[in-house]
Amino acid sequence: MKRKRTNKLTCERARAFPIERALAKLGHFPAKTNPKEAWFLSPFRSETQASFKVCKKRNRWYDHGAGKGGDIIDLVCLIRECTVKETLLFLNDDEPLFSFQQQSIFEKEESKDEKVIITNVKPISHPGLLGYLKSRNVQISIAKSYCKEVHYTFKGNPYFAIGLQNESGGWELRNKYLKNCTSPKDVTHIQNGHQKLTITEGMFDLLSIVGYIGVLPQKSDFLVMNSTVFIEKTISILKGYSNIELYLDKDPNGRSVTERLLKYGGAKDMSFIYKGHKDMNQWLMENAKKGLGQEARDVSLLPQKQTRFTPGGRKVTEK
Repeated sequence: MKRKRTNKLTCERARAFPIERALAKLGHFPAKTNPKEAWFLSPFRSETQASFKVCKKRNRWYDHGAGKGGDIIDLVCLIRECTVKETLLFLNDDEPLFSFQQQSIFEKEESKDEKVIITNVKPISHPGLLGYLKSRNVQISIAKSYCKEVHYTFKGNPYFAIGLQNESGGWELRNKYLKNCTSPKDVTHIQNGHQKLTITEGMFDLLSIVGYIGVLPQKSDFLVMNSTVFIEKTISILKGYSNIELYLDKDPNGRSVTERLLKYGGAKDMSFIYKGHKDMNQWLMENAKKGLGQEARDVSLLPQKQTRFTPGGRKVTEK
């Protein structure tokens, strides 16, 4: 008796699903690619040099920064923090882009234009994006003041995300499943005509700081680095300000950039506010979960000891 055929995706069939296509669905696109392999910025951490490799022939991935790799099922389970069953459903989605097809079909599509093409930019209104902002504890009114809802295509397929435009016209793109950008990559310098400059690494730290302090836009200009690779450009911009506040990540890379920027007169490290957390948004989200309110805000904004460097390179601490 012949077994009845089923459209249900098995693990064996799923392992033939091209990893590049799954990463595209999740909002990750290659920094560089050739017929044999593709290199991505790691989907598991913030980085400026692509260290995540996909071998096209074997359809396997390896994260050089973490020292681990695997197949498509391992990858989707890790990125989405889901079960194997949920991963199979994800890959077998009925959406045109995401439905499972034979490997040969995807290989034929490799010749398509891989550029991200912006199709529409408008005020943020999509329920999915509004829900994402809420989950990050960001005030919607503030997000609408600095960001847009950006619709774009990649290989002819539609996506949308919250976008922050940079100085060269490129976009930083974020949604629940995506952390990406379009070319050209650059900093975002928001000028309000003040002598104070507030510097952050990413858009959600900017939105968190503005929402937390409230009147800050009336007192400060802003610089979102969008990548610490732009440290030299950041230095050239901050030289035009007499008062600089640094809200950079508290990981090794962020601390290294902070130490360098503190060598310039007027720069202060404000990371004491989110002590014990990687960045301002993470701290804000944790405080929201714990129900901390205005009292916590007032305490964290009291005068604190600040570290700076003298022109001779000597580190000094002051209030």
